[in-house]
Amino acid sequence: MGLRIRIPSRTRSIAVSVVLLHCPFFLNAQQGRETHSTVMVDLPETPQPQSSAPQSNSALPQTEPPSEQHPVPTGTGTPPAPTPPSPGNSGSQDPTAQTPAEKSQREKAEEQLKEQERQRVAGVMATFNTTRNWDAVPLTAGQKFRLFFKSATDPWPFFLTGVVAGIGQAEDSYSEWGQGMQGYAKRYGAAYSDYFIGNFFGNAVLPSVLHEDPRFFQKGTGRVATRALWAAASTVWCRRDNGSWGPNYANVAGNLIGAAIARVYYPPSERTVGDTINDGLTISVEGVVGAEVIEFWPDIARHYKRKHDEKLARQAAQSVAQKTPQSGTDPAPMPGSAKPHE
Repeated sequence: MGLRIRIPSRTRSIAVSVVLLHCPFFLNAQQGRETHSTVMVDLPETPQPQSSAPQSNSALPQTEPPSEQHPVPTGTGTPPAPTPPSPGNSGSQDPTAQTPAEKSQREKAEEQLKEQERQRVAGVMATFNTTRNWDAVPLTAGQKFRLFFKSATDPWPFFLTGVVAGIGQAEDSYSEWGQGMQGYAKRYGAAYSDYFIGNFFGNAVLPSVLHEDPRFFQKGTGRVATRALWAAASTVWCRRDNGSWGPNYANVAGNLIGAAIARVYYPPSERTVGDTINDGLTISVEGVVGAEVIEFWPDIARHYKRKHDEKLARQAAQSVAQKTPQSGTDPAPMPGSAKPHE
């Protein structure tokens, strides 16, 4: 969730992990569980079959012809009437078959995913892991992986990786990699690997295992301070598949796992435990920046659109005023049009 590309140390200002610890206390008022009503249907009792057997077989005369009787089971209970198999059903239920409610829920989630996959900030920054719908249907494990691959293969992370690699090249970060195209390629590959591995574990694998929703639920309304805290807390607080809210273990653990794996391709001087924890927490804090941009970007866009529309309206009014002649005044006579005196 958010940015997972590690920015070189000289360009980042780390707001230490205070943000990671204090934000959940402001969220209790925002949580709401979905309640489901259960409808109880009283089924009619199964009619008891009538037995035509006599009360005592020994009381019957031996010479009396036996009457037609249906055999009565000797068991203590009456077996239920067999239920005819439904059309197309062989009698054995497929354990992987989905009920109509589950199918409709999956289809609804697919529609919501398609809508999310068109979301961008300024038409450039992909925000596929964001939703404005607080009643969004939980994603299946397959949908979480698909959302991850859609985000990881979008042009936006490749562009952002190039910018980060260029900054690192200019600052000569990780001087062991050198300069030139070879140094830039190493920085580019490391930055994109950070992004891919962190998102793979934080937005796909761990959310599927822990049943957490990898999306950022945009608040969109309320006071600025409340919305800012909500966006910042999304790094450590998330919605679960059952509709409740809790710690975002997948995001934080995914960042730490990505930082640990990154020790393999970073220079030996960066392979300490302290560097691993520092990088993992730093990426989590940097995710706050992305969440804040996503939360307030619609307000920024509406503000500039309103200003632009007001400017166009003023220009249109001025243009109309210049073209319309003033009422009550005669046009000035053309030179030489006056009649000569006789």
